[in-house]
Amino acid sequence: MTDFIQEGDKYLIGNYARYPVSFVKGEGVYLYDDKGRRYIDMLAGIAVNTLGYNHPAITEAICNQARQIIHVSNLFYIQPQIEVAKILVENSCGDRVFFCNSGAEANEAAIKLIRRYFYDKGEDRYEIVTFEGGFHGRTLATITATSQTKYQEGFAPLPEGFKYAKFNDLNSVKSAITQKTAAVMIEIIQGEGGVNPAEKKFLEDLYQLCREQGVLFVTDEVQTGIGRTGKLFAYQHFDIEPDIITLAKGLGGGVPIGAVISKEEIARSFVPGTHGSTFGGNYLATTAARAVLNEVLKEGFLNEVAEKGEFLKEKLSEIGLNPRGMGLMIGCPLPESKNAGEVAKKALENGLVIGTAGGNTLRFVPPLIITKDEISEAVNILQKVVN
Repeated sequence: MTDFIQEGDKYLIGNYARYPVSFVKGEGVYLYDDKGRRYIDMLAGIAVNTLGYNHPAITEAICNQARQIIHVSNLFYIQPQIEVAKILVENSCGDRVFFCNSGAEANEAAIKLIRRYFYDKGEDRYEIVTFEGGFHGRTLATITATSQTKYQEGFAPLPEGFKYAKFNDLNSVKSAITQKTAAVMIEIIQGEGGVNPAEKKFLEDLYQLCREQGVLFVTDEVQTGIGRTGKLFAYQHFDIEPDIITLAKGLGGGVPIGAVISKEEIARSFVPGTHGSTFGGNYLATTAARAVLNEVLKEGFLNEVAEKGEFLKEKLSEIGLNPRGMGLMIGCPLPESKNAGEVAKKALENGLVIGTAGGNTLRFVPPLIITKDEISEAVNILQKVVN
């Protein structure tokens, strides 16, 4: 393992701060390192591994598809891509789907679609309002949409056309909207910013404000989508209907895929040649996504996610933490006396994989298949570490 780490440090670009662990196998919600040690995973590849590890539905689907065809291109019709688009449309307020490979690409596509839509209407609207503490990706446009200077430092000049408002503050949004405002883009729960949920009244008032101002309402559901909050999409907890929804992470259950769901009128602005993706929505990725969606949409699955999320909150509260979030997307801000990064490192040493987020917060986004017994096991390990 020491040699392996040294080779990694020698040959890989050093843009990740990695733990000195290498996982070689997974089963259910458990990971196993190269020494055979077992870890319970409450991070799921950062909200990606929806069905955990070695789930028969996704494993068999991927293997069977790989034996037939993995990729052609979007010059041709791809059957599982069409099937996944149909599932997403029939279970959302959207009408059309574009596929790409990641959350950043989905948000980048959404930004382009917003601008093209108003261009086609002959309106000089291109500005997008986003929120302090938000996170929308790592491309130049999406780090600009991300109102956090730590992601932007060293990459100037940044693209123009973004304004920032305070999260859960409607007056701040009103101040940011001008005649050039095209859209408001929001995470219903800010993930990287510290697992900060939007308040119900704020979100529904924001939606009405957008309708009154002729501004598109866009939800970044890269982290909250595909059952993470106890509904297929987080917006479904509220009385709102986004014009555009962006997805990635949990959609492919570990296989890279992103998506943009759009209302019909807006989607018409992406005509041939306006946008594309070589790999987006290929056979392998959409076969994986179809398997994930079929499992998540089984009767009772999402209700169980909501119940297990409440159970996780209860267990975390019992050990003196203050959980917030929805479903199985939970954050626990720590006092200044404890460092979230150090707690996560100690947890790993004790066989528990957890994440961190902004504001010294512990982040829990386990596979959605986790059981209450497994949640209790994880929290028991965490209690020892925190104490």
